[in-house]
Amino acid sequence: MKNFSLKNTKLGKTLGKKGLYITMGACLLALAGAGVAAYNKTVDSINKSLVITEQSTDYPNAAQIAENKVTDVPKQTTAATQKPEEKTQHKDDLNTKTQPNIMPVSGEIIGAFSNGELVKSETLGVWKTHDGIDIKADLGAPVKAMNKGKVIKVWSDSLWGNCINIDHGNGVTGHYYGLTAAAAVAEGDMVNSGDVIGAVGDTAQIEVALASHLHFALDRNGTWIDPVDFISPSTK
Repeated sequence: MKNFSLKNTKLGKTLGKKGLYITMGACLLALAGAGVAAYNKTVDSINKSLVITEQSTDYPNAAQIAENKVTDVPKQTTAATQKPEEKTQHKDDLNTKTQPNIMPVSGEIIGAFSNGELVKSETLGVWKTHDGIDIKADLGAPVKAMNKGKVIKVWSDSLWGNCINIDHGNGVTGHYYGLTAAAAVAEGDMVNSGDVIGAVGDTAQIEVALASHLHFALDRNGTWIDPVDFISPSTK
């Protein structure tokens, strides 16, 4: 049995080679069209079997608002419109406010801060650093806290006499030396700027050659600093 070929038929010879291609293309388009029709029919069948439920909303559309059909438009709560939670404001504690620095006693400075330099001690007759200031004052004159702080030590030293140390915060510690034995504060007490902590005495044997005075020193994180510059920097 001979193979059938379109080009050997009368139609094939009539159309020629180009006509043959056109005919084959038309056949392919017909097959594609049939496939699309079947696909659309299947999709329509699926859509008819589905029930779509629209989500109801209480919010009117723009047309209703424009026609004044809605008098009360509910407000939507969004992240942008939510009122932030109000922060609780605590009443400032007077003890936490910045307080003025003051000199512990009023009087002439008869011994300056040496800033690490050697100076001759009138009492010992030797050259040594003077890590604080000596403020002249009468015996028994009240000694005040330079600023607010916590009393961390009340003690007696064989050279410096009766002493009080106060933590004034920010790494600053106050050293009040040569006091009388009757301290007005105890370890752990909180003081404010100007509170009386003791009185000027004559107990500092290391500076006994000087007139009665308070030896007052400050250190910041373990380094001695000039009390005058710290308390009244404008005087420098």
